[in-house]
Parts: sequence; C-alpha cells; structure tokens
Amino acid sequence: MMLYADLPARRTRQVAGDLLVVGWIALWIWLARTVHAATLALAVPGREIDGASRGLADRLRDAGGAVSGIPLVGDDVARPFDGAGGAADRLAAAGRSQVDAVDTLAFWLGLAVALVPILLVVAFHVPLRVRFVRRAAAGRRFLDSRADLDLFALRAMAHQPLHVLARISEDPAGAWRDRDPVVVRELACLELRSVGLRPPAQSRPRAFRDR
Repeated sequence: MMLYADLPARRTRQVAGDLLVVGWIALWIWLARTVHAATLALAVPGREIDGASRGLADRLRDAGGAVSGIPLVGDDVARPFDGAGGAADRLAAAGRSQVDAVDTLAFWLGLAVALVPILLVVAFHVPLRVRFVRRAAAGRRFLDSRADLDLFALRAMAHQPLHVLARISEDPAGAWRDRDPVVVRELACLELRSVGLRPPAQSRPRAFRDR
C-alpha cells in the first residue's frame, strides 16, 4: 500500500494534510470533553440534594425508631418521623433524576460537539486519500512490472487539460501514434505525477527531473 506520493512536494502536502486532520480531530475531542465536563457540573446540586436527603431520611427513621419504643404513644409519635423520612426519600429520588438527566445531556452534547465537525472533515479528506492510494497502487503495479510508458502517455491525453498537453507537443496524439520517445515520456510523466509516482529512472526526462 502506498500512502504517500513519491514526489517530495506532494508528499509534504499529504503529510501536512493528514497531520492537520489529526490535529482537528484532537481539538474537537478536547472541546467535547470540555463541554462534557462543564455540563456535568450542572449535576452537582442534584448530587448534593440526593446525599443530603438520604442522610436526612436515615436520621428521621432512626429518630422514629428511637421513639417508637415509648409505651402506649410510641407508634403515634414515630409516625410523623416516618412520613418525613419518606418525603426525604422522594427528594433524594428527584436529585438522582436530575443527575441522570444531566449525565445524559452531557454525553449527547459532548458527542454532538465532536462528531459533527470531525465527520465533515473526515468525509472530505478520507475519500481523497483513498482515491490517491488506489490510483497510486494501480500505477505502481504497472511500473513494477516494467510496463511500457505508452499506457501512461495515453491516459495523460485522456485526463490532462488541453493547454497542458499543448505545452508538450502541438500534436500529442500524432506524436503518441508515431511513438515519439520524448513526447511519450513527457506525457507519461504528466500522468505519473498526477498520481504521485516517479517514472522509472531510465525513462525519466530532464523536464520532469527539474520539476
């Protein structure tokens, strides 16, 4: 698998682009964690209410249990303590519900903050990189098999803009049909450069070397 171009300038741009994408992803993950932590801070009052209410409920029940042993009137005296303990339990449950709601909000808010910008960049960057890898790998197979550069010259005439072809020859198609070695090499170099490959050393023209 060929991840980066042979040509230094294009390889540098590709590496820089990949690093920028990694940095972009790291930035938004950090921002998402920051938003998540800030949102979780909203749950602090709910946790405090839950803890205080449960402690109050336990103390009220302990007090009710202590007075329930009073002869004749113990049960009547303990009943208000039990009722107050139940109310404290309901208050604690409300605090827990608030905490759960904040936890859920923090999760989805953090996920949305990170996911949307990351997916936008990845959806644009990854297909371009995959396309390059596929094209470069296909071109490399032909170069590795020592295939004639006529194929790359032919693809150049099909893919390159006309004004670019005109710089090489006034009649590139005719020169290709006549197998003009200089024109064929120049055309092949155009196509190879577009997929990030260098031509074989024995077929590398001076014009391509200087670029």
